[in-house]
Amino acid sequence: MAPSLDDLLSDLAHEHRDLDAVVATLSASAWATPTWAENWSIADQISHLAFFDERAAMAMTDPDGFARDFEQMVAAGRDASVDRARSLTPAELLAAWRTARSTLIDAARAADPTARVPWYGPAMSLRSCVTARLMETWAHGQDVVDVLGIDRAGTARLRHVAHIAVGARAYALMVNRMTPDDRPVFVELSSPTGDTLTWGSPDAEGGSVRGAALEFCLVAIQRRHLLDTALRVDGDAATQWMSVVQAFAGPAGPGRDPLRGRRSS
Repeated sequence: MAPSLDDLLSDLAHEHRDLDAVVATLSASAWATPTWAENWSIADQISHLAFFDERAAMAMTDPDGFARDFEQMVAAGRDASVDRARSLTPAELLAAWRTARSTLIDAARAADPTARVPWYGPAMSLRSCVTARLMETWAHGQDVVDVLGIDRAGTARLRHVAHIAVGARAYALMVNRMTPDDRPVFVELSSPTGDTLTWGSPDAEGGSVRGAALEFCLVAIQRRHLLDTALRVDGDAATQWMSVVQAFAGPAGPGRDPLRGRRSS
């Protein structure tokens, strides 16, 4: 059964708080620590999250204003999401992110649940927009904990990240210019809570992906290489998909080399 909007927002708030607990105790110098994302520090990661939490709230409350902001961003031809990391102190940046994420959750609670939310591509349902923000928070949080050497345990919230990745299979093939493959693939993942998460049928023609939800999601956000996991991938269609799987919108990511997420050249 799909989670309710209230449950999604509660999970998003918990994802925010978990990452907040990691960065809130860092020294000012630690915020400048480079992450695996090229030219991005920990501060840049938080600035990026704050920027797009604000834009998501704007898209829900002021679609016309969002469209104008989008046009300005395209015209500028640059990524403005990290600007605050270069101009604010860590304390100011953390406060800005806290305000942005609180505004986002308030906007989602007040929004029409049947409305489409404009974004940097096709418009999304409100639930999909909230789920995407959760995935982004978890993904960029992984960049932070990786560089800090923190072994972050998975949570039940990973089901949302996995759901996006499974649903985006056709998109991942498209942006990687691979031949579409409509054969169904079965996905069976063990949640950190002990539950079993499944998509599709065990006798799917295209094969299967089985293993830990945490490992699947780390591969899907391209913070781990498939070879660094114990995921079991069988079948041509499943193998093709898992070579390019991504749970995020936009162009194909650069992926990671084996050995704990080093960036591919």
